[in-house]
Amino acid sequence: MRVISGSARGRKLKEPGGNKIRPTSDRVKESVFTIIQFDIEGRRVLDLFAGTGQYGIEALSRGAKSAVFIDNFAESIKLVKENVQKCGFSDLSNIQARDALRFLENKDKYDLIFIDPPYDTTLANDAIERIVLFDKLNINGIIITELKADNISPQVQNPYSLEKEYKYGGVKIVKYTRSND
Repeated sequence: MRVISGSARGRKLKEPGGNKIRPTSDRVKESVFTIIQFDIEGRRVLDLFAGTGQYGIEALSRGAKSAVFIDNFAESIKLVKENVQKCGFSDLSNIQARDALRFLENKDKYDLIFIDPPYDTTLANDAIERIVLFDKLNINGIIITELKADNISPQVQNPYSLEKEYKYGGVKIVKYTRSND
């Protein structure tokens, strides 16, 4: 696992031991950042179910203004803190050991939200539902969700829309956007 591009390009990120945390492959991560490459700079990022923090860290490396990392697993929080520090992004990061779904009840809005929960759960659907319910995305914002390829993509209503689905082997990436009201 490494930072692919930007100011921290090439930095190796600390990986989890065991199988409780499933990091995104570099191939899938590179594809995600190709999809959103012109929509990162200056953005406020939320990395839900952060795991190792690699989505938020990659966004910071490519010029995001700030990133909030949320995970309720202690090992994940430890990895995120180490990886953020290793890349020099501590001042741009807010790392919280919290339940991701409850976190979405706060008043803050974001420009770019990454959702990468454990695959065999309904957490992606639940997170999308809460993002829409609490209107967590700024106008012209983007949500990127990583799912198992055979999972049905969560549906949304206006002003949110499912823009496109991409498949990479056993992984599906879903891009949602928020338009003007």
